[in-house]
Amino acid sequence: MTDTDIEIYGDPVCPFTWVTSRWLTSAAERGDARVTWRLMSLAVLNEGQDADGAQAARLHTSRRIGRLVAAATGTDDIGELYTALGRRLHAEGNELTDELAREALTECGLEPSLASAMDNESWDGAVRAAHQRSQDALGNSGGSPITVVNGRAFFGPVLTEIPAPDEAARIFDGFTALAASPAFAQVERPRSGPPKLHEAEA
Repeated sequence: MTDTDIEIYGDPVCPFTWVTSRWLTSAAERGDARVTWRLMSLAVLNEGQDADGAQAARLHTSRRIGRLVAAATGTDDIGELYTALGRRLHAEGNELTDELAREALTECGLEPSLASAMDNESWDGAVRAAHQRSQDALGNSGGSPITVVNGRAFFGPVLTEIPAPDEAARIFDGFTALAASPAFAQVERPRSGPPKLHEAEA
């Protein structure tokens, strides 16, 4: 791998972003890649659109967890808290509760009382500002995740399962090679169904 600076903007409620984060964490450990984790908000992205059922519930959770992350981390790297929350929400399949938030905060050495921010609308401006930074980085409207590689931003990559370490490294090398080309803009193929949220065996 080459010397690579990566910023990844993600909403902690997004399962696809969780899969991408586990891939990127695994791949970055094998080379000289520096990864910084940033907050974006699917709740803000989808404001003004009709949502019901599971989607409405997820956007409500997005708004609450965005407030929590903004209160706990500000504009700093959210990676440690993101991982603590994501493991509980996605790998373990729990719902976001005050107790879960307090556990994640405590694990990260943060004040557990910050969990009260989830229901405090005064943090909505900070969440909106963090989300806007993700859209400004992309230069367009995009969902979670947005990945910036050495200054070039892309929506994605979207993975449907967490790859084993060797495959993670190959995907990383291919992705960063594409990102390094000024001519590369987009590649996409259809997907269906939710992602597989558990680690693949090496």
